[in-house]
Amino acid sequence: MDKLIMEVFVDIDERMQLNGPAGTINMITFKGTVSGEIFNGKILPGGVDTQLIDVNGIKHMSARYMMEGFDHTGEKCRIYIENNGFFHIDAPKPFKTIPTFYTDSKALAPYLHSNKFRGEGNRDENGLVIRFFETNAE
Repeated sequence: MDKLIMEVFVDIDERMQLNGPAGTINMITFKGTVSGEIFNGKILPGGVDTQLIDVNGIKHMSARYMMEGFDHTGEKCRIYIENNGFFHIDAPKPFKTIPTFYTDSKALAPYLHSNKFRGEGNRDENGLVIRFFETNAE
């Protein structure tokens, strides 16, 4: 069973949009907080989710952001995330993503750099929450 390692609570700052004959581009800047068993902190300024919705209704999304906080050992650190996904705009929720992590945490680097994670995004009454899971966790 997959194991939840972090939850990112997203607060949207600004939305920018371009509508063209090949599709729609949305760029969404955001901030937020992060909590989990391995890391707790906040999203630093500059986080952006770039979404391309093509003429077939396929949404390609790529969110890139840096978080700052404390790892599970109590050491201050940063984690950079590139979180990518694609799905039909009418697909059932939650949407699925594949995250890639980079960190300066000595404790987390061997774990987060292993590329064995998946993400899920869901919007509810509390806003947008992105959950990251370790795949095939025992």
